[in-house]
Amino acid sequence: MNVRKSWIVPGLATLWLSPLASQGQSINPPTAPQTSPAMTEQETRNLTFVLDWWREVIQGGHLDLSSKYQADNYIQHNPNVPTGRAAFVSFFENVVGVKPANPIPAALAPAPVVSGAKGDFVFLVFEQQSPDPRDATKSYHHNSFEVLRLQNGKVQEHWDSAKRMAAPPGAPKSAAFEQPASQMARGSMGVLSADERRNLELATLELKDMLQYGHLELADTVMDPGYIQHNPNVPQGRDGFKQFMSRVPGRTPREIKPEWINAPSLSLVSGPYVLMMWDRKDKDPNDPTREYVWNHFDVVRIENGLIKEHWDEAVIAAPAAR
Repeated sequence: MNVRKSWIVPGLATLWLSPLASQGQSINPPTAPQTSPAMTEQETRNLTFVLDWWREVIQGGHLDLSSKYQADNYIQHNPNVPTGRAAFVSFFENVVGVKPANPIPAALAPAPVVSGAKGDFVFLVFEQQSPDPRDATKSYHHNSFEVLRLQNGKVQEHWDSAKRMAAPPGAPKSAAFEQPASQMARGSMGVLSADERRNLELATLELKDMLQYGHLELADTVMDPGYIQHNPNVPQGRDGFKQFMSRVPGRTPREIKPEWINAPSLSLVSGPYVLMMWDRKDKDPNDPTREYVWNHFDVVRIENGLIKEHWDEAVIAAPAAR
């Protein structure tokens, strides 16, 4: 299938390609590379295993090594890629058009800016810099996410922040495929320490009580005044967060209840990092009679008992045509 590489992004294939060139000063800060300091020996091995897979197979293009790292019945939740290891190999060979690098790169480039593991799960946050569509003299940073579940010593299941992409004009229609049901319940999400339980409570206060129940005043007690925001649409700092979120339509405070209004499908806590993932549905751009599932992520980092840093997959939308 002769499909432009730009159609495939974001997701796994994005990170096989070289980082996009950018121009101008960034309007939001880059992420200082960081790794969870609270992993067990096995979790550290799991993270290393996933990074080796990414370096050798995805970035290095050595699809012949995929069986070393991936289960044959590998479960794929990227809505642009069919499930299964054989389908993964076919996608990278025939759609992305990868060629093996010789020698295999000694280091990932780009490398994740945030990484960690908990139980059977590994999470990676990658970062790119792109031109600001509103001002060609500026640029901005934005993030993509990868979550992997390991089983029997191999990568068994994968989620990312990709949305289904519309096929470019004139491209042949890709065969429709059903997205597999999640098997995440088969994986261990690890045992939380007392600090990790508190960090989960803080993340829940931001993502549930503040953003779903509208109680932004809670930010004054749980967020650092110098809160670092990587969503390029939201100002920096605690006050910038509050001012922006207070203008979001429908964010009227209501009675806070124990349950989520919209509960995450996955919550992982590794030391100071809390990752939450939500299943969301959109119309299929290639078939408006169908819906597909994509995944939204929020990651927060706790520092000195306060929420210090936040990442999601938001980008800056191009201005509407006049």
